[in-house]
Amino acid sequence: MSGIIDTNLLLYSINKDAPQYSAARLFLEKVALSSDCYYLTEGILYEFLRVSTHHRVFSTPLSPKQGWQYLKELTAFPSINILGITTVHWEKLEAELSQREDIRGNLFFDTRTVIQMREHGLKRIYTADHDFKRFSEIEVVNPF
Repeated sequence: MSGIIDTNLLLYSINKDAPQYSAARLFLEKVALSSDCYYLTEGILYEFLRVSTHHRVFSTPLSPKQGWQYLKELTAFPSINILGITTVHWEKLEAELSQREDIRGNLFFDTRTVIQMREHGLKRIYTADHDFKRFSEIEVVNPF
């Protein structure tokens, strides 16, 4: 079942200390072999690189080259695609901000992902992040 794969699943899949490590690896292996289409956004890719290489987040962070190599290998699978923004992205952000007052701080990362989902007609996100439940029009699936 296609959908967006959120950053936290990628991070769990490289963090052997995380209790979700094995489940995240198994999930991504199933995605890689699937005939369905799954998606990452440019923002999710950059967020993965930002967090996975950060020494305050991981006791042994990835080097930038290791992080990039991981993403290259992951996105080489035909079932995994990268979404960019469309020409209506900023209009959709403005509309969202005019309707909601709760979007602040880190919620902008999630808002960007949800707007990209709308731009591309996607309704499902695979994530362990409960903040996505604030957006009623999308289906939040926690694979754990």
